[in-house]
Amino acid sequence: MSEIRLGILGGGQLGSMLSVAAKKLNIKTIIYSNDQDAPAQNFCDEFIFGDYKDKNKINDFARKVSIVTYEFENIPYETLNEINKFKNVNPKPSINRLIQHRLAEKDFVNKLNIRTTRYVSIEKKSDLESLGDFLPGILKTTTMGYDGKGQYPIKSLNDLNGLNIDFSKEYILEKLVKLKKEISVIITRFGNNRYEIYEAIENIHENQILKKSKIPADITQKLIEQSREWSKQISEELKYIGTLCVEFFVDRNDNLYVNEIAPRVHNSGHLTINAFNVSQFENHIRAVCSLDQIPLKKLHNAEMINLIGNQITPYRQNINLKENEFFFDYLKKEIKDKRKMGHLTKIF
Repeated sequence: MSEIRLGILGGGQLGSMLSVAAKKLNIKTIIYSNDQDAPAQNFCDEFIFGDYKDKNKINDFARKVSIVTYEFENIPYETLNEINKFKNVNPKPSINRLIQHRLAEKDFVNKLNIRTTRYVSIEKKSDLESLGDFLPGILKTTTMGYDGKGQYPIKSLNDLNGLNIDFSKEYILEKLVKLKKEISVIITRFGNNRYEIYEAIENIHENQILKKSKIPADITQKLIEQSREWSKQISEELKYIGTLCVEFFVDRNDNLYVNEIAPRVHNSGHLTINAFNVSQFENHIRAVCSLDQIPLKKLHNAEMINLIGNQITPYRQNINLKENEFFFDYLKKEIKDKRKMGHLTKIF
């Protein structure tokens, strides 16, 4: 078999972990990122720094690789589509375009008869003033924004006066559910009805940033099955190739709602590196590079804790780890508040 050279757009921690998984499979990785300090350059075989809209540099990158994937969804659709004309991009650019737009994503999920929270499109401030029955809710930009960026919790109409919202952007208002739990399902689709699905993961957020993930999730068997079924349905409808994460809310009456779809490997799936025989990263590479599908086996229960901002410092100073603990440093140069710097996984 000729050598596979996998191009990855994006050079953050997900790109790093994809590169590490690729190396295990003797696949060379070339990372393209618009961040000169992107940490993935420490793990890949070749690193290209450039703007995602720089056609010449993107074309040079595409010529060097056999297949292209991406580590986050905010890569311009036009860039992915251009590359896809002469090199296979997986997941398909059209999937990325759909999921880049929160309103289109929610409409897509609802058309599959899968429950989401109630939502409405917001174009101007006066749209909000007549929507008291959608409150308490969360106002989100329809595009961009993650880890709480571009999001505004609104408890009542009185809150509108204190918010400085730029209405030149388009928004979606989502009604809050009486939340009991947040879970995610990581699924890798290899082709028609060919999947590997990881056990549902329970997630805890702090300040709209994922703080902790664990398996097993403390949920009913019915919810386990429903979340798996909905994840399969979504990935099949998208004709998805690669690893996908579906994030869910569980309300106090044990109703399940799809919150968001991430068309990529996902932070909540970091624990798969230590808890399963094949990680979400390796499975993504196996799927996009048309390699063998290996049946998943869970090896351990696990808990993953994100190290945010200065929380990384004691671990970088050689904190003593127990036998069941695994520390991952993303090698980001600058420590910033709310920035994911690394993670710790414990297996049980």
